[in-house]
Amino acid sequence: MNFAAARRNMVDSQLRTNRVNDPAVLEAFSSVPREIFVPAERQALAYVDDDLPIAPGRFLMEPMVLARLVQLAEPEASDRALDVACATGYATAILSRLAGRVVGVEDQPALAHRARDNLVALGVANAVVCDGDPTLGWPQEAPYDVILIDGMVEIVPQALIDQLGEGGRMVYVQRRDGVG
Repeated sequence: MNFAAARRNMVDSQLRTNRVNDPAVLEAFSSVPREIFVPAERQALAYVDDDLPIAPGRFLMEPMVLARLVQLAEPEASDRALDVACATGYATAILSRLAGRVVGVEDQPALAHRARDNLVALGVANAVVCDGDPTLGWPQEAPYDVILIDGMVEIVPQALIDQLGEGGRMVYVQRRDGVG
């Protein structure tokens, strides 16, 4: 499979057509190979516009939704960003192209390990993945200019709100009645 072509098609057909038009965000999504963040048996599906299962009960957010969240967050090169429940690190890698410092936090050790390996494979030097409870964030590096919750939540944990800096932006998909 030609993953580079699939990535271009994702950007052109899924992101641009859904009001993702920030050039820096489009470049970030164009430069991060989504296929390395999914299990080998699902790599051929890496660029479909759907959530992809990556572990029991865990999914890689569909590209269009993630891109719209990232665009809403307006990350800048001087920003410190937190990726909550970073899973295999895809959103962390995207944010690393846009923010100065990125911290991913993940509570499943196998996913956190894979995320770290993925970031190393991509040569990402401005991001780390920490093992911890995502609902607690990562206060050691707070305050954050951007907090992205990588998944749906009904209520944002107070610990995350407390770690958002003045003028900071938090983006997430809110779940209501089981739907996000």
